[in-house]
Parts: sequence; C-alpha cells; structure tokens
Amino acid sequence: MYKIEHLGIAVKDLEASEKIYAKLFHAEPYKRESVESEKVITSFFSCGPNKIELLAATDENSTIQSFINKRGEGIHHVAFAVDDIKAEMLRLKAEGFVLINENPKRGADNKWVCFLHPKHTSGVLIELCQEVRDTEDGF
Repeated sequence: MYKIEHLGIAVKDLEASEKIYAKLFHAEPYKRESVESEKVITSFFSCGPNKIELLAATDENSTIQSFINKRGEGIHHVAFAVDDIKAEMLRLKAEGFVLINENPKRGADNKWVCFLHPKHTSGVLIELCQEVRDTEDGF
C-alpha cells in the first residue's frame, strides 16, 4: 500500500450530495459511474491530489443501502492504492486479515478492488485498489 486512493462516502441522494461537494471543492465531479455488481452509482471528486467517492444505492439490497439503513450517511470505506493487488491480498491473508472477496473484482474508476472485513481492521472497511492495466483481461 503506498497511498490513500480515495475515501468512500455513502449518500442517500447522489444529486443532492454532488451539489454539496461541488460547492465544498468549488469543482464538479470528474466522473459518474454505475457499478452493477455492487448496485451503486459512484461520483468522483478531486481535491488536490486526493479523491472522494460518493456512493448511492441503486437497489434496496445493495451493501450501501444496508450501510445507510444501519449507520446513516457518512464515511463508508478508506481505499488504498496497491501495485499488485493479488500479492497484497495474499500478504494480508497470511497476516490474519479476513478478505470479503477472495478474488479481485472490477470496481469503479478503472480499478481492480478487494475489501478487508472491518471486524479485523478496527471497524474500518478497507478497500485495496489497483489500476486496471491494458494487458489484463481479469483475474
């Protein structure tokens, strides 16, 4: 892990939240993307070298909707950039961390992603992110 890739924030109303963050950063989101596998729509903002990802549920059964139902809107996860997601997953598993998904999957913003269970990370959902390279078909 070499940097925080982004902070993920769960929101009820994506358009309303985009307006808030557009005012806050004095900039519009640079990308809006649907991630069907997670049943969410994401919206990304740049803030200097950092990124904020807003996540809104597209289905009552999505994990984001479950999160909002239990905890309300707010920080959902911290994502860290990695060079080799498979190697990092193996390393963390060997260290005793529990992975939510055993294989990397495609996430938003052209990334391979994997999540660590928050019960093993002091209550924080951790996401590992690796840029999808042109030569990769999948894992």
